[in-house]
Amino acid sequence: MSRRGFTLIELLIVVVIIGILAAIAIPKFANTKDRAVLAQMKSDLRNLATAEEAFFYDSAAYTTSFTQMSNYAPSVGITVVIAEATPKGWAASATSNQTYHLCSVFSGQATAPPPATIEGRIACQ
Repeated sequence: MSRRGFTLIELLIVVVIIGILAAIAIPKFANTKDRAVLAQMKSDLRNLATAEEAFFYDSAAYTTSFTQMSNYAPSVGITVVIAEATPKGWAASATSNQTYHLCSVFSGQATAPPPATIEGRIACQ
């Protein structure tokens, strides 16, 4: 009488192959999460720039208050800080508790927060 089934060697080979595939895939997925948080921080700063310009159009000045800007709120887990807002420009930074990155942007004659160096361009470190 013959029995059908997998041998122990065949099962071990399958487990080893799955382990190798997992070792390759896990670092790629970890990097993807970091890039997603970074993209969300940049998106929040872009949305802030739009809200600041809309506020400036209505009141001829920029603001540090999120409540004065219509339709703007940072994403969950993202902290946006408006460091400077004068009639001549504004500057802001974004951080997240999920990553070590810092992104910033400025407009007009505001003091450029590091790592931003070019007006209107979001820079991250």
